[in-house]
Amino acid sequence: MKTLYIASHNKHKVEEIRQIFSEDALLASRFQIKSLDDLNFHGQIPETAATLEGNALQKATFIHEKFGVDCFSDDTGLEVTALHNRPGIYSARYANMPADFEATGHVDEASLNRPDPAFHENVDRLLRYLSREGCEDGSARKARFRSVICLMLGNEVHYFSGEVAGVILPERQGTEGFGYDPVFRPDGYEKSFAELPLAEKDRISHRGRAMAKMMEFLRETA
Repeated sequence: MKTLYIASHNKHKVEEIRQIFSEDALLASRFQIKSLDDLNFHGQIPETAATLEGNALQKATFIHEKFGVDCFSDDTGLEVTALHNRPGIYSARYANMPADFEATGHVDEASLNRPDPAFHENVDRLLRYLSREGCEDGSARKARFRSVICLMLGNEVHYFSGEVAGVILPERQGTEGFGYDPVFRPDGYEKSFAELPLAEKDRISHRGRAMAKMMEFLRETA
């Protein structure tokens, strides 16, 4: 059985990815999915690229080179129409960004060097901004999640992407999931990601769609 490591410290993300893999009997019989805890690694992983693809590559490369293991990493961004498709690559650090970030995209060193905020702080800032005049209509609240996975097998690099469109809700709905899930309602649904059963969310989510492409690749090549 082969082992793939998830190059992430995000326990919610690791759990979600393991759940997706466990539902595929063939891949579950061929691959063990392990976390950085299994490598006893709790240090910082660089994430300084300007794109989702760049960050995913940077994280996967770091773990691959440090430990000599096959691994994969994803980077995910929330892009909101009213924020000019921000926060994007800064979604996990959104609450740290300067006051003019929504309008200008300005980022400074102090913002990047602070410890990552709690995700409820990111959601609070987003809801505050979207409560402003001019953000009431549905078009301003349109958003999409995008995920890019970088898979490193030996010395080969492969990318898989997924996205899902939806809207940002005026307030939190649901208690499941993590991150922005309570305020993101995917198109065609009446519930937020945080209200959907995990299996259903995995099937339609940005990460789930990117994972499905990677898993199809592994089924064909492993």
